[in-house]
Amino acid sequence: MSITAHRNRHPRRTWPRWANTVAGIAILAVLLFPIYWMINVSLQPSGSAVGTPWLPIHPSLRGYSTAIGQQGRNLVTSLVVALGSVVFCLLIATPAAYVLAQFRLRFAGAILFGVLISQMIPGIVIANALYTAYTDLGLLNSVPGLILADSTAGIPFAILIVRAFMTNIPQSVIEAGRVDGAGHFRAFVSIVLPMSRNALITAALFSFLFAWADFLFALTLTTTADVRPVTLGLYTYIGTYVNDWSSVMATAVLASIPAIVLLVVAQRYVAAGTTAGAVK
Repeated sequence: MSITAHRNRHPRRTWPRWANTVAGIAILAVLLFPIYWMINVSLQPSGSAVGTPWLPIHPSLRGYSTAIGQQGRNLVTSLVVALGSVVFCLLIATPAAYVLAQFRLRFAGAILFGVLISQMIPGIVIANALYTAYTDLGLLNSVPGLILADSTAGIPFAILIVRAFMTNIPQSVIEAGRVDGAGHFRAFVSIVLPMSRNALITAALFSFLFAWADFLFALTLTTTADVRPVTLGLYTYIGTYVNDWSSVMATAVLASIPAIVLLVVAQRYVAAGTTAGAVK
């Protein structure tokens, strides 16, 4: 009996297509249920978490009005810190990535190894070290201090992402610009940066998410309510006895909106930016 005939007698059993669809929908429902429940509780007219119905039959925006009134300042602080962290990360990481990608440095491998190792240091170690330094420099309870602290996570990641993309830029393109009279800075600004758009958007997005979701640095480096990101605001919002869960969940929904919108808008740029350095 031939191998082909043997295979025909015992065909491989495969899942029907509808079963794959049902399994995918079930997994997606489980993953998205916490988000649905957060929105559901935020729309409830009463703030109690006991006996919350599965559907917002009588939706109310009272929780959102309370959240904006009490946490609006913290949301603005988080937005300013996150945007400032993005700008600072790109200003530092982009030229560093360009030098590591296009210049033949003797210790480039050691530098990249050090950048990689810096991402493995626990955040609590960095936070404790920064607290001592910030106390001497007067940067506690300040927006620039939080921007600098949050950039410690964004800069190494941005260097690795942007550098991987820039290594794929043909050297002949940069040399053509140099022949036309462009210096290193002009070639960097006019040639390399436009071609690295996807990687820059990817690095900016992750830098924003790192800063927006930060809790450890905010807890360690802020001691007053004057400068308080929304993550720390949520932490202090939830006391021992919470009687208004609709406002708490409304704050969580408002804090999730910027990240969701950015991920949806920049999805195709992120996919291109993260995979560009994988294939030469």
